[in-house]
Amino acid sequence: MPSIKESDLPGIGRKFQVDARSGDRLVIVVHDDGKRELYHFHHDDPDESISMVTLDDAEARQIAGIIGGMTYKPRALESVDVALDDLHIDWLKVEPGSPCAGKTIGELRVRQRTGASIMAVINKDHTKKINPGPDFVLQSEATLVVAGERGQVKACRLLLAQGSS
Repeated sequence: MPSIKESDLPGIGRKFQVDARSGDRLVIVVHDDGKRELYHFHHDDPDESISMVTLDDAEARQIAGIIGGMTYKPRALESVDVALDDLHIDWLKVEPGSPCAGKTIGELRVRQRTGASIMAVINKDHTKKINPGPDFVLQSEATLVVAGERGQVKACRLLLAQGSS
């Protein structure tokens, strides 16, 4: 995991400094008005800014979705697991022939049986549903963005594969 430092910028917003494993440094300033500034620093000289980009709130959220894998997940990655303390976010696929394909989230009782929450669904045809409700029908080959504790996400993976947790 990269090193991330946070600090308040009174009257401006909040600053996040990300020191990546590659040696690169990225500083993100989130302004109280929604504007974001991204600064990339040279890995040989962490005080020398290489580039700077300013984004409005909508642009920043769209790019966050791209970086976070909401619009495209590289085929080489079978599973992506993000951990934030006890919260885990994982991308799970409804495999062809899964007993869950064609059933609603409510029918499967995903949250009741596993404790995990389905935050988004990306179907094979690239249609997306953010925060799908209990009436949402899961399709074969859809990718689910699932959040919960590690054991809850594992139980959801089993539910998708076997039809039971």
